[in-house]
Amino acid sequence: MADLERFRELLAEWNGRMNLVGPSALAEFWLRHAYDSAQLLGFAPAAKTWADLGAGAGFPGVVLAILRKDQGGMVHLVDSLLKRCRFLSAVAEDLVLPVEVHHARGETWKRKGVDILTARALAPLPRLLIYAEPMLKAGATGLFLKGRDVEAELTEARKSWTFRHDLTPSLSDPEGRVLKLWSLARA
Repeated sequence: MADLERFRELLAEWNGRMNLVGPSALAEFWLRHAYDSAQLLGFAPAAKTWADLGAGAGFPGVVLAILRKDQGGMVHLVDSLLKRCRFLSAVAEDLVLPVEVHHARGETWKRKGVDILTARALAPLPRLLIYAEPMLKAGATGLFLKGRDVEAELTEARKSWTFRHDLTPSLSDPEGRVLKLWSLARA
């Protein structure tokens, strides 16, 4: 809890300088952001290597790294904006987190050996699957935090992709869903 509180403090401090999140995000930190991110651990408690595409302000990647800090493994935080990468690196250093920060676009970052791939508010599912394809085809499972339009996104994605998935109601948002996705192939 102390590390999560320190993360919240760092987010507030840096947000004043570079607008990482909207004003309401800080007020909703615990339920809407920290808890929303933390619920992903329940889907893959034994996973060692996580990657968060479009890591942004650190949701879910930093929260997952905090919660897995003493359990071994690594969380890769991938973001295309250098200022966000600087923030993520500063948080990782301050909290001594098991993370690697990658300044890269989601569609160009590819890594083998990822157990779980996450993304939150990065892109609609059809585009997100393009970014995720190399890791999902290499055996990773996707855990994507999605909103109320997830059914429409699934329908659109099925026009170009085949995959298996489970859809679970979010614990933190009555309109949110956790999309667990695997066995991706082009249709």
